[in-house]
Amino acid sequence: MEKLRIIFMGTPEFAVGILDTIIKNNYNVVGVITAADKPAGRGQKIKYSAVKEYALANNLPLLQPTNLKDEAFLSELKSLNANLQIVVAFRMLPKVVWEMPSLGTFNLHASLLPNYRGAAPINWAIINGETKTGVTTFFIDDKIDTGAMILSSEIAIEPTENAGQLHDRLMHLGSETVIKTLQAIEAGNVTTIIQEESAEIKTAYKLNKENCKIDWTKPASTINDLIRGLSPYPAAWSYLKDKDEELSIKIYEAKPILEAHNLEIGSLISTKKEIKIAVIDGYIQLLNLQLPGKKRMTVAELLNGISFSDNTKVY
Repeated sequence: MEKLRIIFMGTPEFAVGILDTIIKNNYNVVGVITAADKPAGRGQKIKYSAVKEYALANNLPLLQPTNLKDEAFLSELKSLNANLQIVVAFRMLPKVVWEMPSLGTFNLHASLLPNYRGAAPINWAIINGETKTGVTTFFIDDKIDTGAMILSSEIAIEPTENAGQLHDRLMHLGSETVIKTLQAIEAGNVTTIIQEESAEIKTAYKLNKENCKIDWTKPASTINDLIRGLSPYPAAWSYLKDKDEELSIKIYEAKPILEAHNLEIGSLISTKKEIKIAVIDGYIQLLNLQLPGKKRMTVAELLNGISFSDNTKVY
């Protein structure tokens, strides 16, 4: 079998964990492709992607195309003479790119495909109350996350685990799975499985302000799953109204309490030590949150400097 010459494509921290494992296993990465630099934050300072930071620190050849069909980029990509491309949390590739290497282009996706194709698989697995998830490697085709599967690895989702914690565990699992995939490709014994299409397939929709907003009419467990699935980023949010003041708050951690009551849905109950929100089958006890213009804090820290009126509501 010919020796692997790998191009790695990725952008966020999740991809860095995979790339680092590939490098530490002594594979030959001849080039790294990542997103173009862009301004971020209040100061709009130019921000490098996590993958770019890693590539620069490790002296890896780096390309940052804005147009993946640009002739200059395609010529540069071809000149790297790679025979395999690996994609982790990057963007959809045109056919001219994913068809270029002789051994193909494979993607690592953070779900058990065909479920949770799309932009936010880690978040939606928790939001939807799944008890297990995993990672899948597959050869890229002309659609999103639909290609022939190579390997998959499964992991249990812990009952109190949030998206950030699951992200880190899946990054380690993904690293192991990518190495196993590379070993299979090296040995020339890859067997693929075609993804079956079904109306029951769940989708990992892109997160936006609307689908991150808490619906307090839902059961406590459903609300808690949303909070866990969006923590620490981008965070579940809600409006809070105290007297005539309306605030947009982010909630990072909570605990469901199943208990009968006669309170109006969304009523906020506050003592010197805790805050609870009335929901249809009990309460959501808030543990960690953020008010506008303030840093993230525990409820105990918040209640040291603020109190709420008796008719405070969330919605």
